[in-house]
Amino acid sequence: MNEFMMIFRTEDADNKAPTPEEMQEVMQIWQDWIGGIAAQGKFVATNALGTQGKTVTSDGVITDGPYAELKEIVGGYIIVKANDLDEAFKLSEGCPILSLPTGRVEVRDVMVFDM
Repeated sequence: MNEFMMIFRTEDADNKAPTPEEMQEVMQIWQDWIGGIAAQGKFVATNALGTQGKTVTSDGVITDGPYAELKEIVGGYIIVKANDLDEAFKLSEGCPILSLPTGRVEVRDVMVFDM
């Protein structure tokens, strides 16, 4: 089996902070979806990305915060095991990010380099 990364993207259309109850509900939905992948023996790892960061360009310009000029947010990722891209893509079905109007899942193969 090969590893594939699903990258979760959305646009920052709503800056409203969720209530603790809303956050708990959203986290449960994500845990259930990831748990379904784990139950198939295809889960490798996952993490959400924070809001702190810096970006550097090829000409050395440094800006605070990820994607300072863009509205798109990369919120996190999951790494899964699958036989091929189609199987990995099928695992993205039901991903909670897709319930958002601008939610997208990008599925990419993970290249392994021996160093």
